[in-house]
Amino acid sequence: MQLVPYSTADGLVIRVNEARIDAAVAIEFKEAVRRAAEAPGNPVILDLSQVAFLDSSGLGAVVAVMKLLAPDRVLQLAALSPSVAKVFRLTRMDSIFTIHPEVPGTAPPARKATV
Repeated sequence: MQLVPYSTADGLVIRVNEARIDAAVAIEFKEAVRRAAEAPGNPVILDLSQVAFLDSSGLGAVVAVMKLLAPDRVLQLAALSPSVAKVFRLTRMDSIFTIHPEVPGTAPPARKATV
C-alpha cells in the first residue's frame, strides 16, 4: 500500500498512491492509514486524487478509519475522482465526511514513502 503522509497547517495529509481501494486491499489500507495517522496533526485528510475506483469494501475501510480516529481526531477527504465521489454521494456518506474539492495546504514532499 503506497501512502505518503505529510503535515500541513491544515492537518496531517495522507496521499493514497493506489488506483483502487477494493476488497483485495481494504484491510491493508485500513492498517496502513492507522499507522500513518500515528504522526501528529489534526485533522487527518485523506488525499484520494489517485484513487479511480472504490467499492463497498473500500468504503467500509474508510469508515473504519474514521471510527479508529474518533473521537480525538477527525477524518476528512480531499480530491475525489468523479467515480469515487459518486460512491460517497450514492451512499450518502458525503453527508458524514467533510470533503474538500482539492487537498488543502501545501504540496507534498518529493520523496515517496510506503507505509
